[in-house]
This record gives sequence, structure tokens and C-alpha cells, in this order.
Amino acid sequence: MESDTVNPPYTANLSHCGIFCRDLEVMKTFYTGVFDMQETDRGEGVTFRFEIVFLSGRDDQHHQLALAGGRGADAPSTVMQLSFKVQTLDHLREARRRALALGATKMRGLNHGNAISIYCMDPEDNTVEIYLDTPWYVSQPHGDPLDLDQTDEAIWSQTERVVRSDPSFMPVSEWAAQFAKRKAALKARSM
Repeated sequence: MESDTVNPPYTANLSHCGIFCRDLEVMKTFYTGVFDMQETDRGEGVTFRFEIVFLSGRDDQHHQLALAGGRGADAPSTVMQLSFKVQTLDHLREARRRALALGATKMRGLNHGNAISIYCMDPEDNTVEIYLDTPWYVSQPHGDPLDLDQTDEAIWSQTERVVRSDPSFMPVSEWAAQFAKRKAALKARSM
């Protein structure tokens, strides 16, 4: 029997992540307070026999972050970074204020050219990035110092000046078109 609906093409999108924690309540307070997430569920895992707290900031996504108990007192973090996207420089400043108020350490700013970011350590020494996209592309890794205490105009002007001087510079729309072309070529080769 033939289906009346067309199957969409295969696309896998990273949806959520989970991290092991020493103190679930401290970590829940940090992530709900900084990112306006809320607890959507909590319980002991069936496969994973430890408590899991599910957090989301979206009504269309049950969880974006799963906090799992069971991290040993002396166990180092294995998280390279957890990244959260915001829309404006003022949102970035607000995230910095909230994170510092809730125990973040090692706060620093980096301008990647294609993104403007702040990085910090959460209360259990996992690296957290909060960023916003720019309309430009430059090859990565790229990182210039970022001073969020400057005006928006000064930050955007400095960013544009730096990225336009980079040999890999292009508008992000051009980079996206090149990406789509490469993806289509790879798909065509696999058929």
C-alpha cells in the first residue's frame, strides 16, 4: 500500500544534551536562573539508575538539557562546552549578569567574527558559552577579545572591521549557499 504522504528527507538535528552532576539542585538553579528554563520532569532512569532532571525553555521541546546525578565528588568535567544562543548584545549582557549572580566563574568574552560569545564555568566547572550570531563568516577557530562594556555600535563596528580584513570573510548567506551545495553534492554521491 502506497502512503499518501511524502516522507521528508533525512535530517538529523542536535536536540538536547545531558550532563552528569554532583548537586542537581545547584545545577538546576543555575540553568533555570540564567536561561529561563523550567523543570519538565524528574525521576530515576530506567536504563540509567540515577536521578535525572529534565529542563526546557521551549514549550515545543520536552527537554533541552538533562541533568543527571551520579558525578563523583572528584570527577572532572568532560564537557567541552554547552552553548546557548541569544538574540542581542543586551541579552548577552543579561546572561553574563545572571550567570555571575548564580556562581559562574572565569567569565570571559570572545569575538569569533561569526559569533559574539561569552564563556564561563558553571558551578560544577563545565564550560558554558552564550552567544549571538553575526551576519558574517570567517574560518574558525577565530577569537578576538570582547569587551561587552562597550556600546553596541562599537562592538559591531569593531567586529565588521576585523572580519572584513580576514581572507576567509564572506556574508553568512554566501557561506550557507556553499554549505548547501556541498551537502547536495555529498548526497548525490551517496545515491
